Amino acid sequence: MAKRAKIFENALVQVAKGGWVVYDKINSMLGDNPSFTPRWSDKPLLKSYQKEKPPLGWPRTTDSLCPRCIPEIRQQIVDGKLPHEILLNEKVGEIKAQIVERDGQILMVKDCPIHGHFEDVMSVDPAMFKHLEEVFPGRDIRAHNDSKLHNHGTSTVTHGRGSVLTIDLTNRCNMMCDPCFMDANQVGFVHELTWDEIKTMLDNAITIKPRRQMSVQFSGGEPTLSPYFLDAVAYARKVGYNSVQAATNGIEFAKSKEFAKAAAEAGLRYAYLQFDGIGNAANSHRKVGNAFDVKLQAIHNLHEAGVDIVPVTTIVNGINNEQVGRIIQFALDNPKKINFLSFQPVSFTGRDEAVSEERRAAQRYTLSHMAHDVKNQTGLGEPTRDWFPISFMSTFSDWADLVHGPDHDWGQLSCGCHPNCGIGMALMIDKETKEAVPVTAFLNADRLAKDVAKINDASRGKISSIIGVSLALLRNYKPSEAPTHFKILDLLQKFDKCFGATGRDYGKVTGDRTMADIEKRRKDRWNFLFIAGMWFQDLFNYDFRRTEQCIIPYATQEGEISFCAYNTGVGWRNIIEKMHMTATLTKWYEEHGRHEIFAGGKKVGLERQEKYDLVLNDAHVNAAANDTFEKSGIAKNAREEKIRARDAKIKQEAENARMAKLYRKEILKEPEAPAGFIALGEIKPAAAPAAPAEDKNLVPGD
Repeated sequence: MAKRAKIFENALVQVAKGGWVVYDKINSMLGDNPSFTPRWSDKPLLKSYQKEKPPLGWPRTTDSLCPRCIPEIRQQIVDGKLPHEILLNEKVGEIKAQIVERDGQILMVKDCPIHGHFEDVMSVDPAMFKHLEEVFPGRDIRAHNDSKLHNHGTSTVTHGRGSVLTIDLTNRCNMMCDPCFMDANQVGFVHELTWDEIKTMLDNAITIKPRRQMSVQFSGGEPTLSPYFLDAVAYARKVGYNSVQAATNGIEFAKSKEFAKAAAEAGLRYAYLQFDGIGNAANSHRKVGNAFDVKLQAIHNLHEAGVDIVPVTTIVNGINNEQVGRIIQFALDNPKKINFLSFQPVSFTGRDEAVSEERRAAQRYTLSHMAHDVKNQTGLGEPTRDWFPISFMSTFSDWADLVHGPDHDWGQLSCGCHPNCGIGMALMIDKETKEAVPVTAFLNADRLAKDVAKINDASRGKISSIIGVSLALLRNYKPSEAPTHFKILDLLQKFDKCFGATGRDYGKVTGDRTMADIEKRRKDRWNFLFIAGMWFQDLFNYDFRRTEQCIIPYATQEGEISFCAYNTGVGWRNIIEKMHMTATLTKWYEEHGRHEIFAGGKKVGLERQEKYDLVLNDAHVNAAANDTFEKSGIAKNAREEKIRARDAKIKQEAENARMAKLYRKEILKEPEAPAGFIALGEIKPAAAPAAPAEDKNLVPGD
């Protein structure tokens, strides 16, 4: 039966190919209509040939930062020795960088006149790097009506509206992780937004044009520790954001079903769940004794409440890179629960900014590493066929904007980031049989995007555009390569469900959605599993061409700032949090007490441990932790590096004292001092400091 259906579909594809030739010829004869200016923008929609592109290819020159100058300058600003306005008016710490190919790798190399030479790996697969840059469709509409929020010197976001607005509700956290890009619980003060500040940031965000439909992600620290978390979720829904997310370690959701339900009722749509591997051993570097059990309980509670879960994995080479395939297998085994995975190669910033060259080289992990690990560990995905820059999807967002017409209140979510920022691969999974096939194995995505760009450029209106994209989808479809039970109708409906072109009810996603809407969307037999890789910059690979078209801006008391400029770059986070500090730790503890921190192997108390309806691979769950760094002798995190530096200092001071004593005895012929007497000039070895705060389960600064 399925075989006969595929034969019929092959015939239909041939008809669509002929239909496309006619459609494309008519469009060419009629010429392109002018683009309209939608309600959500003061500028018209861009044609594909009007989109700007940054310099791409290699060798090329770009603007970067010195990894040593920037921390020094930032500290002077934080200490009040320099005004923060210097960042608006001067190019502090900026140096030129070259992007080159050498020995089969793409590198960024740069030289600071003060601190010397730096270089780091950007890709271990030049062919893949070239492919990602070649299919980049161009930048989004330039941001306008935004001068109040976008004014951060050379770090200013200039293109597009973004796709995820991040709001850190608090810098408090209930974990003490390595790595941690914001150095949570270590800065000596609390920075926590007031309710008025949260509302103001959400209100301000929708004043920028183009007014695209963004996701709002509440983050931290741990956002669920904020007393305004649920109110913030509800208010974001109220002002019009369809996709409200929380970047969370899942502890509070695991501890309480009621809290998960309250978050869902407030309007939480996605939980971006910290998820570093399968099994407690794979998560052991997070220093929570039952971390994986917490993740499973959080997934159970959240899904039951109606919240979709996005496991988010920070990948560190030699720490958990072997977990890439296991996490994907977990998603493949549980297609009714997981429909998005986000892998984030480590960024050496925050707690890891002072990383040693040795550890940085050993732990560096790029998007190309990730694509090859997926293929090698799962057998899925060809790097130059199945992986595309996240911005590749903006062509389809443009089509949705065209179809929705000029009177739509919001533009389609558009991921217009630089092609070096993020990549994605889509799998089509049969929820019943669990058969999984890369979408680009049965759909010529490159040619499809070019076809859709032609439709967008012609700007014929809704009906013509829907007919055109239907023909384009069919002519680029290969039925014999698709999953066994996947049909052409499924392809068309999936596309429509994603972009809402026909107005068919697949279950609402707006603020008034109900559990019935959620269940309706979940009944779809086909899971479009999107595997994303987002590589945030650090000072060793910083590129201002990426910063200026950031799609993940942070909303702060000083405007909206690129994710990388905020957390790395000049480090606006450190400056703004200190400028708008809520209280010192001592003051905070006096007024609010201490929140519980899970570190040093402490376990989270879970009220109910239910039988999860999640499929687990026992071999993966019970596997030992990655021991690469135990064998190599290289410190595996910032904490170990600090301990080793402390021990080396103590050892050196002891050696200095021994040599001084020997010098006085042998060269100066001084008599030995009586026992217990410290001779003038003798150096006494420093006492070892107290155990690090994470071992005491306390916040530094106590």
